[in-house]
Amino acid sequence: MQRRAFLTTTSSCALGYLGLQKYLSAQESDRVISPYGDLVEDPDGILDLPEGFTYQIISKRGNTMDDGLQAPGMPDGMACFPGQADTVVLVRNHELGADAQKTGPYGSSGVPDNFDESLPYDHGKRGEYPHVGGTTNLVYDLKRGVVLREFLSLVGTDRNCAGGKTPWGTWITCEEPADLTSPRGKKHGYCFEVKASDDGKLQKAVALEGLGRYRHEAIAVDPDTGIVYLTEDTGDGLIYRFIPKVKEDLSKGKLQALAIKGAPSTDLRNKRGSSFPVKEGLLMDVEWINLKDIDSPRNDLRIRGFEDGAARFARGEGIEYTNGSIYICCTDGGPQKQGQIYRFIPRKDGQAHDQLELFLQPSKSDLVTNGDNLCSAPWGDLIICEDLIAEHKSNIPHLRGITPDGRIYNLARNGMNRTEFAGSCFSPDGSVLFVNMQGPGLTLAIRGPWKESA
Repeated sequence: MQRRAFLTTTSSCALGYLGLQKYLSAQESDRVISPYGDLVEDPDGILDLPEGFTYQIISKRGNTMDDGLQAPGMPDGMACFPGQADTVVLVRNHELGADAQKTGPYGSSGVPDNFDESLPYDHGKRGEYPHVGGTTNLVYDLKRGVVLREFLSLVGTDRNCAGGKTPWGTWITCEEPADLTSPRGKKHGYCFEVKASDDGKLQKAVALEGLGRYRHEAIAVDPDTGIVYLTEDTGDGLIYRFIPKVKEDLSKGKLQALAIKGAPSTDLRNKRGSSFPVKEGLLMDVEWINLKDIDSPRNDLRIRGFEDGAARFARGEGIEYTNGSIYICCTDGGPQKQGQIYRFIPRKDGQAHDQLELFLQPSKSDLVTNGDNLCSAPWGDLIICEDLIAEHKSNIPHLRGITPDGRIYNLARNGMNRTEFAGSCFSPDGSVLFVNMQGPGLTLAIRGPWKESA
């Protein structure tokens, strides 16, 4: 189909996201608002917040945890679950490769003699360096503001970047390995399910092979259907979905890739000179293609999927289900590589197709740059964790808020260095925003006068 005909057909299928349309004709800087006021420089040089907000460091890389191991570095994706009484349980990823032994849970002293070697996914043999990526669980008392317990919950995986929370109360942690096969021949590039337990015990790591083998980033689950949507952190990645054979059981199912109906093998990255530039607010009908050989060790699933008609995205990272839609951060999409946020709308009753919309493609005056992890606030806004890419290495990562109608505001700024924020998530009661600062290995609890930004 010719591009012009395709756009005309697709545009006529719906009116688009009406709240956003209000801003499309305005100057881009008109999207910037300031519901919380200016950020105040932190005298301790850690985290700059608006007036009236406070933060608490609740975990730090290298501290001794309750299981005797050290808190691993590189905290990334994270989710918050209700615990007993006034507690919550944070399940937190650690993006560590096999070479990160000193910042892994075992530290320079190595694996303890009494360690149960049947639980890690890729532990190696005695005397070998084990894989040290995985997750930790942290039990936090909201009322007293204290950490009750912190422990290793999954280990032996590779570069656990992000993941996602399931409606049935577990965390899916995703591997983003540089190589899908370890030097000792163990397969990597999978997802793993972790319980939000508070018992201090390490869980057995079992790969969810049906979700595919590639450089995973994050997942979001549609609670109505149980379908899992997945992102791929590479410059030519795909958006995937996994349809479980049995709802809430991710051991078996079908893996597919997103394609634009009537426009096979579409490049949605909006690079300079793109032959298929997508405008904000345009709704595109979606179809799904079945994928073959999803366990290939060649890291070519995205390439074969694109050749079969799937759409291409620029580093799909954070993904979040909220209010019937799924938002996807593409970290360095757009002609200025400032990133894109797509909105995916699952098919509802009477709707012929799933749909996809370019919700936001910021320019320099729009504040937000290189969105990575994201979460939804209790009042409906998106909270974006900014990454840092080579093209924008002078930027300082922020937490930004985005309203449902596309307005953007500042929420926090890294006062220490230029490393990324990750793992933003609210407590179930909406009183605390938890977030990681990856470089220094900190997990923070932020409190303040939260309000609707509208």
